[in-house]
Amino acid sequence: MIGDKRGQGLSTSTIVLLILAVAVLVILVLGFTIGWSKFLPFLNTNNVQDIKTACATACSTESTFDFCTTPREVNDKVNTKFTDTCDKLANDAKYTVRNYAIAKCPTITCTAA
Repeated sequence: MIGDKRGQGLSTSTIVLLILAVAVLVILVLGFTIGWSKFLPFLNTNNVQDIKTACATACSTESTFDFCTTPREVNDKVNTKFTDTCDKLANDAKYTVRNYAIAKCPTITCTAA
C-alpha cells in the first residue's frame, strides 16, 4: 500500500498559466531595458502634439535655449523622422505647410549660429 502513493501533479491549465506569466515577464523586462521604441517599433505614435506643447512651454517660460537650440525629433507618421528646433518648426516654410501648428514666439529672438 505504501508503495502506490503518487504525488499530486500540476494540471495543464496551471502549466499554461505559468508559461504565459514567464512570457509576459520577459516582454516587460525587454521593453523596459532596451526601450519600447526599439522592442516594438510599430507602437511609435505621432509626437507632434508633445513637441507643440514643449515649444509652447519654452516660449512661455522665455527659455531661449530650449526654443532656439534644443533639437526635437518629430515623428508625424507621414514623413520620415527628422530633428529640428522649435524656432525652425515655427518659422520655416517647409514645416509650416505641414500644419504642425507650432506657434511662433514673439518674446524670443533666435540668432543664427
